[in-house]
Amino acid sequence: MSELTLTTYDWVPEMPRGLVRDLRVRWALEEAGLAYRVESTPFRDRGPDHFAAQPFGQVPWLTDGDLTIFESGAILLHLGEKSPTLMPIDRHGRAEVVEWVIAALNSVDLPSQPWALFRFMGYPGESPEAKFVEDFLKARLDRMEAVLADREWLVADRFTVADLLMADVLRQVNRFDGLADYAACNAYVARATARPAFLKAYDDQMAHFAAADAA
Repeated sequence: MSELTLTTYDWVPEMPRGLVRDLRVRWALEEAGLAYRVESTPFRDRGPDHFAAQPFGQVPWLTDGDLTIFESGAILLHLGEKSPTLMPIDRHGRAEVVEWVIAALNSVDLPSQPWALFRFMGYPGESPEAKFVEDFLKARLDRMEAVLADREWLVADRFTVADLLMADVLRQVNRFDGLADYAACNAYVARATARPAFLKAYDDQMAHFAAADAA
């Protein structure tokens, strides 16, 4: 099996730590028990090599032998192909995982990102734009609450990369208490983030950036 290398920033400011998306990949690798190493790319000076691997100058990307894959959703699906721990091997289970991965990235993350950004930047909540985003997110959370009301995980009663991604999307909403009125969503995030693989991935990411502060 080829060596897996995860590339993330060498440093980020305090506020996004714990939410930088290399955490999703670390989490998946830990869940699957796949060996990997971490490399850094400069946060401040993003050069040609960075843009060659990630055309938007973001992180993470994963190197798997002669493959370089960017976008966390694509990386998670790739890792799911490598490990039945992350994705069922039957075609129906795999299809369900893929559809929920896309749902997390599209249907749920689409309103979650501006909603969280408004709070991160301290925008007032009374503007028409903020009200639109609030209502948009509420509509999505209402549907996720209904889905999660009677199931532990999204696919076949087992944790998969679909849960990893959906929980991480909802986690950014929860950071600003956006799940306070959604008991099932809140419990779902709590279950996912109590997993040992998440805790290790989170601690490793925080230690990575803390080491950069010390240096």
